[in-house]
Amino acid sequence: MDNALYTGLTRQSGLNREMTVIANNIANAATTGYRSEGVMFTEFVHAIPGNESLSMAKANVQTTSMVQGAMTKTGGTFDFAVEGDGFFMVETPDGERLTRAGNFTPKAQGDLVNFDGHLVLDSGGAPIFIPPDAASIDVGADGTISADGQLVGQIGVFEPLDPNMLNRESGVLFESPEGSELVEGARVLQGFLENSNVNPIDQITRMIQVQRAYEMGQSFLETEDNRVREALKSFVGK
Repeated sequence: MDNALYTGLTRQSGLNREMTVIANNIANAATTGYRSEGVMFTEFVHAIPGNESLSMAKANVQTTSMVQGAMTKTGGTFDFAVEGDGFFMVETPDGERLTRAGNFTPKAQGDLVNFDGHLVLDSGGAPIFIPPDAASIDVGADGTISADGQLVGQIGVFEPLDPNMLNRESGVLFESPEGSELVEGARVLQGFLENSNVNPIDQITRMIQVQRAYEMGQSFLETEDNRVREALKSFVGK
């Protein structure tokens, strides 16, 4: 295959992947604690002595925006948001995961869980227990939890040891393969939820740009394919 076709196809594949990421961002524009994704293009050049070099572009790196989303006041007793850096930690069947989505609720037994039923962990990495018969629950800015005026625990706020290794596992859950550590001076807001940090207007604008770039690339591939066909016809006809 001609090098121009190789280059064009890899570019189209990358644009298609970016379009998928953009569509997912738009779909999660109203998802609590969602972090917008992006795509980074890289280029691979294979230089062959005495021949033309082969260049291929790949959209093989996905990035995550850590810009804080807007805060919405809900007044919910078990709605929490982290102001600044840091994540809540939950225990899933696959291990500990980080999240910015703080829409929690206590189970009948008293364990605090997220919307998927995963246990919310305290600053020591243990499940948080909320006394079922407590009349009032108050959470301080440092995450300390008081039930009827008695201290019962502290919501943990963690950050990955290596932010560059943070892997998105699902919409709002992240895995930190290198481990996590407590955030010093973290601020927890009770009765607030953090909105998605997706900017729908920016995403729609980028979607239009990617779509146009894809259409131009498709036109180029069709033109290049016709050129190769005509060249082959001329060669065979001689």
